Amino acid sequence: METSHASALMLKHAGLERQIQDELNRPNPDMATVQSLKRRKLRIKDELSLH
Repeated sequence: METSHASALMLKHAGLERQIQDELNRPNPDMATVQSLKRRKLRIKDELSLH
């Protein structure tokens, strides 16, 4: 895997983690949004681990 591609995936992964934390810190978090973000984060993690 290209280093730039891996770096981009890691940045996306970190960004999704921040979005998840931001949503969870809201007074009334939308758990559907949190679950969607977690699924996207997991797909990125899986792609990183394949290479």
